[in-house]
Amino acid sequence: MTLDWCPGIREACSHWRDAPMLQQTFEELERALAEDNDACIDSAKAIVEVVCQIILQELDSPSNPVRPVEALPTFGAWMSAAVRALKLGDIRHNGFQKLVSQHRKLTDALGDLRNEAGTASHGREGFLQRLSVHHRRAAVLSSDAIVTFLHQAYLEAELDLVRTREPYERFDHLHRMIDAQVSLQADVDEEGFLAVDVSLPSGDVLPLRVEASRLLYQLDRDAYVEALNAARGAPAPVVERDGEQGEE
Repeated sequence: MTLDWCPGIREACSHWRDAPMLQQTFEELERALAEDNDACIDSAKAIVEVVCQIILQELDSPSNPVRPVEALPTFGAWMSAAVRALKLGDIRHNGFQKLVSQHRKLTDALGDLRNEAGTASHGREGFLQRLSVHHRRAAVLSSDAIVTFLHQAYLEAELDLVRTREPYERFDHLHRMIDAQVSLQADVDEEGFLAVDVSLPSGDVLPLRVEASRLLYQLDRDAYVEALNAARGAPAPVVERDGEQGEE
């Protein structure tokens, strides 16, 4: 079944399920495969590009960026930048470097096939014959091999926890260490904000101050909407000003 040609792409898209453009491109790939449409070549190639850009968003160093600077980077430029961001060139092993080189060549070949045969991005002669299933399978399997190679390397990379867009659930092993060693003490301050003292194993305390809106927005979006609806129908709060009562 053609939908079984891309298990690595399917796994990567499941991992980055919060990336709308990746999900949309994957839906296009699935639809083209189900219809035996040559547009699957375009979609498969596009998924590789989107994955490269996601990896760069996560791993590219602000101080030493490797992201392509061209307005319209080539397919190979995206792949090369992702490989550099993953630091795969730092692995000094001749056989592995040959393997990386072959993935780059596979990227170039996929780009050439898409340029010559893809239907979604370039208008083509109307009476050209459709490609065979072998062409479509070769394109999708090649894309799947590249995405699998990049995604598995990404899963082993060390992420910048300050700026990563990965979900909370990705770092369960880190959460367990913090929860076992760090304690919380919470109160509500005079302005109605949640004040939390985070006690570290060193004895230091990190003070946090959180508005109700921010807490709900970050932790429970349904609860945020419910609170917003309730607030819209409530009277303005009464506050004290210079010893007098009045409306906010």
